[in-house]
Amino acid sequence: MPQFRALTLAIEQATRQRDDQARRHGQTIRTLDYAKGQLAQLQNYSSDTDARWIGGHALGLSAELIKHHYLFMDRLQNAVTMQQGVIGNLERQRDLAHQSLLQAEYRLAGFKQVLKTRRAAQQVVVQRREQRATDEFAANRHARNRALLTPEEIL
Repeated sequence: MPQFRALTLAIEQATRQRDDQARRHGQTIRTLDYAKGQLAQLQNYSSDTDARWIGGHALGLSAELIKHHYLFMDRLQNAVTMQQGVIGNLERQRDLAHQSLLQAEYRLAGFKQVLKTRRAAQQVVVQRREQRATDEFAANRHARNRALLTPEEIL
């Protein structure tokens, strides 16, 4: 309907924005999942390395090799800590993307509700107009029928 064209365009735009926000939100979730997988790999590697070291391979090694092992484990722990920071940042981004998605959903729902309300109001106007026309037609017909009657038939 032409009178709702602007509102329909606003709904289409809000739908596109909501879809874009949903894509962004999904991307942040996938990125976060990937980062968590990387963290798990780092932690597993660290645990495996420690287990191998403790499992008896460290016996009879030189002080220099032991020092290198501890330096390596320290760097590995730094990598784990950095990845945890990355995950924290990605979680914040995911939360912001979720908020943006919710706002886009609310906006779209608001436009749809306004359109629904305006269509309902227009339907009421149309129904009243039709009822008036029907009442007027019935009154005119009654007046014509009454005019055709003779005075004796009226009583």
